[in-house]
Amino acid sequence: MNKKIALLMSEKDWAEWFISKGDKGFRARQLIDWLFLRHCFSPQDFSNIPKLLRDLLAQEFDWSIPEIDTILASEDGSEKILLKLYDGRFSECVLMPSDNRVTLCISSQVGCRMACTFCQTGKMGLSRNLSMGEILIQIVIANKRLIERNILERKVTNIVFMGMGEPLDNYDNVVAACKLMVDPKIFGLSKHKVTVSTSGLLPEITRLGQDVPVALAISLHSPDEEQRSSMMPVNKKYSLAEMKKVLLEYPVQTRHGITFEYVMIKGVNDSMTHAKKLVKFLHGMKAKVNLIPMNPHPGADNMVATDYDRMRDFQKYLSDRSIPAPVRYSRGQDVSAACGQLASKRKEELDLPPRTVALARRREYLDSKQK
Repeated sequence: MNKKIALLMSEKDWAEWFISKGDKGFRARQLIDWLFLRHCFSPQDFSNIPKLLRDLLAQEFDWSIPEIDTILASEDGSEKILLKLYDGRFSECVLMPSDNRVTLCISSQVGCRMACTFCQTGKMGLSRNLSMGEILIQIVIANKRLIERNILERKVTNIVFMGMGEPLDNYDNVVAACKLMVDPKIFGLSKHKVTVSTSGLLPEITRLGQDVPVALAISLHSPDEEQRSSMMPVNKKYSLAEMKKVLLEYPVQTRHGITFEYVMIKGVNDSMTHAKKLVKFLHGMKAKVNLIPMNPHPGADNMVATDYDRMRDFQKYLSDRSIPAPVRYSRGQDVSAACGQLASKRKEELDLPPRTVALARRREYLDSKQK
């Protein structure tokens, strides 16, 4: 018989499976512990689960984890890890060690359907959501990679959902993963060290604050309604005015409140008029703005980073009005791992347009299905 993929099962799915076998639902948490706390993927080693159930788990499920297809090391010490999933599709995560933390940028989908004009991932389109297990396994793989790099006694300390996909477009799986990330008995991360970034799906933002109020980041990029709608189609459905009402109710988890990501694009969104509109939009909110120089990529339609002096003027205008606005230079730019650059690329594909790479991945997927 065809085995089910274990990593596609949620904790609720596991509980239902154990109950269907005449046992108790609490076995699901025992199994989750083995997978994500002990990093064990062999059912016969699940010693606190009865042998009969261990045998059934081995018979009915495929326990393989995603294969590391490519690791691209950046000159800045970060790494982009391209993962081949069970069905031949690909996702990426970016490992970023530093002196006082280890940040992992993780993906929540294969591709993305938000179609933001400045983002390579958005030009790929959406293939599918990642499961809870496929999200969490990125942390397991990253921690193993730290050991391989002899970065001993270190593990992932900070999670940012800023990889491929719109996290809140995959709400149930992302929330289930977040709950295990902040569970002190599993990954044990604090809520303010798990950041979910969204382009602005307002009903889901409200739900997130109620279900697992982790740190929230908003991909803003323009304070002008018309311009933001042209850059980010989601704004046509959920306006800035509506967004502000929702964000004023969000239970913030960090001392800076909500983080707003703002890609600085030369001649597009970097004028003093934009700065003034941004201050007006943020009025009344506890907020920080990350100013991110546009990371170039093939197919970016001549969008380039704002000049240094203009960026500093923009930053000073915000800072003078008590809005923290650090300039964030993205890591991994040389291996297409920086903000807005993820597109499942291997080394030889870094200069190719994202749609070309997406078609290549699609052909690989179809070939894998025929084998």
